[in-house]
Amino acid sequence: MKLPCITILATLLFTAPAAAQLQITPPATTPSAPAEKPKPKPHALTKKKEATPAPKPSASPKPAPSSKPAPAATVIPAPPSDNSNADLVYGAYQRGQYKSAFDLATARAQAGDPKAMTMLGELYSNAMGIRRDYAKAAEWYKRAADAGDREAMFALAMLRISGRGGSVDKGEAVKLMASAAKLGEPKAAYNLALLYLDGQTLPQDVKRSAELLRQAADAGLPEAQYALATFYKEGTGVAKDPERAVRLLQAASLADNVDAEVEYAIAMFNGTGTPMNQPAAVALLRKASRQGSAIAQNRLAWVLINGVGVSADKVEGFKWHLVAKTAGKGDPELDKQLSDLPAEDRTKAEAAAKKWLGTK
Repeated sequence: MKLPCITILATLLFTAPAAAQLQITPPATTPSAPAEKPKPKPHALTKKKEATPAPKPSASPKPAPSSKPAPAATVIPAPPSDNSNADLVYGAYQRGQYKSAFDLATARAQAGDPKAMTMLGELYSNAMGIRRDYAKAAEWYKRAADAGDREAMFALAMLRISGRGGSVDKGEAVKLMASAAKLGEPKAAYNLALLYLDGQTLPQDVKRSAELLRQAADAGLPEAQYALATFYKEGTGVAKDPERAVRLLQAASLADNVDAEVEYAIAMFNGTGTPMNQPAAVALLRKASRQGSAIAQNRLAWVLINGVGVSADKVEGFKWHLVAKTAGKGDPELDKQLSDLPAEDRTKAEAAAKKWLGTK
């Protein structure tokens, strides 16, 4: 089956291919080769019919390629409401005073505080105020998980699935994720949804995947909102609902999810599932372009060069085309138009692109 285009945090289970390039084309037209591509109509902003990438599990920081073990998930353990001393631990952590957080958390953990145990797991797994030690991180996460802390359950699941702090144990990881998801941990629900979608660790079940994504999306996780939007857009595990898809894209966009910004901008540009608003769409494409989205840069190049939804600016447009091209999101049609650009303007566009890329 075709998997939804979801990008995000750390790749722990599989590596996603490059995101699908977007293109202004006549409706229902899919160019098979650059030479046969009809001249684009500048009134529609649509997606190329390319293979869409697989979703990526939620964890931080980003890991090495899938051939290497993935790093542990980053969690931010909240202090328990009935313990004022725990606020000192959390406050030190938030201020980056990790050694103080470690010392304070150690005392609280030894007194049986599960949140402090989770904090110690976090500090050990990410080398914050202490030397990295995945085995000790796993030990503290397990103690906290056994005490019912959902964040520790999720963090320990990510260690188990990556083989950090012990051997790989996907079975235990799934059980921990399921327990954490039942307790309302949105990242656990999101990652469990990906396991059901992937169909390798768990039997593929797109309906169950959609249910879990909905849980995480309702809890405000932008990655889940974006993923669920693609489900509603494509009818994966749910009935197609373009309007609901757009609402989810909007929510994820407000949380600065760049991929959602691009999709939401395209929806507004075309009036798909939402009233057409091309100026707002172009503004959002500009934002995503500045955030480094090559797809947004490619789409922004098209609208600027064609003057749709914004005043035409070929120099700026071709600047973004050249920038996107360095990330593999070039376009033969724009290359041809660039070659037809007056030499002076072409030089300006090339200089602007080099400045943006830091190669000038």
